[in-house]
Amino acid sequence: MTTPTTVATTPFPDQKPGTSGLRKKVPVFRQPNYVENFVQAIFDTLPDKAGATLVLGGDGRFLNREVVQKTLRLAAGNGFGRVLVGQGGLLSTPAASCVIRKAKALGGIVLSASHNPGGPDGDFGIKFNAANGGPAPETLTNAIFERAKAITEYRLVEAPDLDLDTLGDTRLGAMTVTVIDPVADYAALMRTLIDFDAVARLFASGFRMRFDAMSAVTGPYATAILEGMLGAPAGTVVNAVPKEDFGGHHPDPNPVHCHDLFDLMQGPDAPDFGAASDGDGDRNMIVAPGLFVTPSDSLALLAAHAHRAPGYAGGLAGVARSMPTSRAADRVAAALGIKAYETPTGWKFFGNLLDAGLITLCGEESAGTGSNHVREKDGLWAVLLWLNILAATGERADALVRAHWRTYGRDYYARHDYEEVDSDAANGLMDALREKLDGLPGTRIGDLTVSTADEFAYRDPVDGSLTERQGIRIGFAEDARAVFRLSGTGTAGATLRVYLERYENAPDRLDLAVAEVLAPVAAAARAIAEIEPRTGRPEPSVVT
Repeated sequence: MTTPTTVATTPFPDQKPGTSGLRKKVPVFRQPNYVENFVQAIFDTLPDKAGATLVLGGDGRFLNREVVQKTLRLAAGNGFGRVLVGQGGLLSTPAASCVIRKAKALGGIVLSASHNPGGPDGDFGIKFNAANGGPAPETLTNAIFERAKAITEYRLVEAPDLDLDTLGDTRLGAMTVTVIDPVADYAALMRTLIDFDAVARLFASGFRMRFDAMSAVTGPYATAILEGMLGAPAGTVVNAVPKEDFGGHHPDPNPVHCHDLFDLMQGPDAPDFGAASDGDGDRNMIVAPGLFVTPSDSLALLAAHAHRAPGYAGGLAGVARSMPTSRAADRVAAALGIKAYETPTGWKFFGNLLDAGLITLCGEESAGTGSNHVREKDGLWAVLLWLNILAATGERADALVRAHWRTYGRDYYARHDYEEVDSDAANGLMDALREKLDGLPGTRIGDLTVSTADEFAYRDPVDGSLTERQGIRIGFAEDARAVFRLSGTGTAGATLRVYLERYENAPDRLDLAVAEVLAPVAAAARAIAEIEPRTGRPEPSVVT
């Protein structure tokens, strides 16, 4: 049947997208009409969809193929002219951004819950990316939610499932579905940014690397580029085949969830470089031999050396970091004489700065790093830029990091996550903290003295919009900082994130144990926020 069918439905009250789209447990998405309602709500907010091009794909987690098929039928029913869908329903989040921009599409639907677990009882997510390739702005996500609350029908073309595994065109009603190689456009873009010849010579010289794709979507990309195009030995990429449940693992590239790689890099036979990416390919972990590189330090080091890669040889317009990210990148920006921006958490805030040409690189402490080549964070791109820098400098990764600290000083950094805290308790903690801010400066806690206390608000320099309540900041006179935020990307309870930072620049203070340096800051943060009395948690769930 090629004629669109209209199906009556009733709204679900919980379809409010967060910073990264709508994320829920898989059983929620499997409710009848749940997917159809939300996708139709997205389409209803797009006035120019008739005959337009849409990009579609996801990270391959459980439900991915099923929701791709549903979305194709809905797109045909809503008058789209063409959908570009990744082979097998796969597209990493940065690759989706790349394809949207290259195809000049109206936007894209990305199916992912990022670094959250997958499987029948895991998480799933749907988000819309706009024509610039970046996450939908808040005005659009609010409009989608309003539409979802009032929806009474959805429109689709009823048809059997399409073949997603064969490249080429298929008709669905009046719409063309083009199954594309998910890697090709992305790899071509990387070749314009990174000196592939230099990196290939690095691998040919005997350079050893381990890339852990975590049984997630970056596997095909890393295999094609690292092993196929750059000549890394077969087996350099491990856990390279995307699995619906990520092999039963939590696809979050940090020392806790990617401990096999972390342990290897601390051992006697560590390769020269270790890296990993997450569920949908937008995050990265960098591990040098014997040394974990924090995402904050990674952003700073990339900013300091980006000029060594062809795509950034002309220098950087500016850099940006999310507020909880350490101030390491600010120090590099000051040395380069460029502007450093501090934004709320959420990649969409970087989008305005990138579109306006105010910044070239950006990053956040949660392992996301990116540049002006797409409008998403990009895990594999960050790894490739690191490889370009290692090839250009001839330095070992650990030596490069320590040289960076000698030049700029070191921002010791850690994040303490208290996961699945009772929402009322978490909100009560933040409210109590808010009420005591004015009285905190001058307070002595252990060996630290509070010098500043505020709640971060951001005035966008491009559109003038004001974003408030973006985290509570406690500054200490001893060049240390604690930041408190509630995370919106989980699916159960609330996650209290406490970010700890302390700057040291004395030569004999650059290679100390992180926990030792941060212990006074951690103790002060626990005391100020009354974490254990209010949450019942004596220790964080995860420390990264």
